[in-house]
Amino acid sequence: MKNILKLLITAAIFYYLFQYIDFYALMAVLSKSHGGDIFIALLLQLGSTYLAAYRSRAISKLLVFNESLSFYVKSYFKGSFFNQVLPSSIGGDAVRVLDLTARGYENKEAFYGVFVDRVVGLVGLLVLNLLSSIFFFGTFQRDFSTLIIFISFSGIIGFALLFFLNKIAFLQNYKFLNLFHRLANRLNALYADKKVLVKHIFISLGVHLLTVMAIFAIALSIDVKLDFQIFLIAIPPVFLLMIVPLSLAGWGIREGAMVGILMLVYEDKTKILAISILYGLLLVISALPGAYFWINGVTKKLKK
Repeated sequence: MKNILKLLITAAIFYYLFQYIDFYALMAVLSKSHGGDIFIALLLQLGSTYLAAYRSRAISKLLVFNESLSFYVKSYFKGSFFNQVLPSSIGGDAVRVLDLTARGYENKEAFYGVFVDRVVGLVGLLVLNLLSSIFFFGTFQRDFSTLIIFISFSGIIGFALLFFLNKIAFLQNYKFLNLFHRLANRLNALYADKKVLVKHIFISLGVHLLTVMAIFAIALSIDVKLDFQIFLIAIPPVFLLMIVPLSLAGWGIREGAMVGILMLVYEDKTKILAISILYGLLLVISALPGAYFWINGVTKKLKK
């Protein structure tokens, strides 16, 4: 039922977009895209996934999970495959948790490792958006840039405050608030050395930077000549909006957000939509190694 609702939301957003964008003009733009630039974008996206897997391993080592980098690379690609190609009740994060529990780690610890990886990844996205919006202030309208800076800065401050919630004793007395108290305790234990936290955040910044570069390469593939700084500012808010799982694999939400934001500086909404669609297809292609890793793992289990 949940996936049906997501499908309806995805279809509704695309229906709305095609009220303002000529479908045949969009197909013409897509058909003329340059393969070389798209291949470069694919390599950048694969690099982003690999770097994210490296971050996941670095975080998991703090939890004393003794798995190789290849394990996390395979797990990350499998998670991407389930998110992008098989949008089902089993999400990519759940797949990664199951991979860890299959190696004998406690379910709670595995969940915590994946959760922290997600949070640190989000903070890296906020840092990239904050720095880009400040350094290139004036690229977008003043009100938009100010809003993005406020949201990014608020998110980073909110994350920093998590580390102090364990000092508020009364939080332990309430079931829901106790969750934040325990989370603060775990974060402080995990990142007793804040230099390690900074390192992980900068790795996350690199993950998102590679993704922005991939989208920039896609834009070049359809002859959209926009400065790279525009994508540095515009793409992170798109990803922030996609965190809310309202559509199938982010389809529709991504397209609507990208058209809405980039039209502030670029008038050709058909090409903007083409960029988003090409990136969505790129995500599907880049996730296909996960299908091999998943099928190979299932086959090995059946042979035992």
